[in-house]
Amino acid sequence: MESDTGTAAVGVCWGMSGDNLPPASKVTEMLRENGFTVVRLYAPDSAALAALGGTGIRVVVGAPNYDLPALAHGGTAAAAAWIRENIQAYPTVLFRFVVVGNEVAGADTQLLVPAMENVHAALAAAGLGHIKVTTSISQATIGVHIPPSAGEFTDEAKSFMSYVIPFLERTHAPLLANLYPYFIYSYNPGGMDISFALFTASGTVVQDGEYGYQNQFDATVDALYTAVAKLGGENVRVVVSETGWPTAGGVGASVENARTFNQNLVRHVRNGTPRRPWKKTETYVFAMFNENLKEAGVEQNWGLFYPSTDRVYPISFHARI
Repeated sequence: MESDTGTAAVGVCWGMSGDNLPPASKVTEMLRENGFTVVRLYAPDSAALAALGGTGIRVVVGAPNYDLPALAHGGTAAAAAWIRENIQAYPTVLFRFVVVGNEVAGADTQLLVPAMENVHAALAAAGLGHIKVTTSISQATIGVHIPPSAGEFTDEAKSFMSYVIPFLERTHAPLLANLYPYFIYSYNPGGMDISFALFTASGTVVQDGEYGYQNQFDATVDALYTAVAKLGGENVRVVVSETGWPTAGGVGASVENARTFNQNLVRHVRNGTPRRPWKKTETYVFAMFNENLKEAGVEQNWGLFYPSTDRVYPISFHARI
């Protein structure tokens, strides 16, 4: 059980909401063939973890939302049991982060920090304190995106992020965020030129003091950094735990737009953002496959690959950040 604490390559989200997906051994083979050295799992799937062992692929593993009550209320004993079953049981897997909850909302947000504290303590007690504990938040928690210097969480998000951020600052862990320029564009297509969302704008679109923004991705990342700093997280790094573009089912969704966004994303994140050009943005593309058990429409069409393992469109992910 190791953890690489340096900056990862561009990773991919391996979702499993499908009844026709390839076996884990085949998916792991595809990850290696396509240059992915980091992968995000939303839950500790035993077949996936067994297949990833010994490959050198680093793994971001989720403690799903349904585990939050036990991890929060069960103390370090419950967290230690979770760690034994899902981390220590796979000694040849390179675990990078444990993500406690994904886009947690409502009353369950009050379980986040207690659960994170218990998992953090259990990892430390097991000699695995180098595996960082975090959570993944929704783009909807950011109340102000533009200009990035005014970035701020919504009042609802502040009610729990004001506790999450100090935990991350104290434990030197990053904040994971699912950030989608696609949704900002598709919810108001008349309010943004699609080039700003696709990384294809020819010049500055948003001027924010001394910083010029040519794409929505950078603007959202920097807005999140601003919001995090306002809650005491000046040293908390932002990791984009999901982003991508759908190929069908919604406004602006097409194979060509998806290919353009994701290929430009891979090239772009090596350069950081206007406010942090030195800080490469660790990013996970959503998703590995089209997943037929998701809600019909746009949600079923984010994949880089069909379940048949054929590519949805040509793209190279061998570029590292």
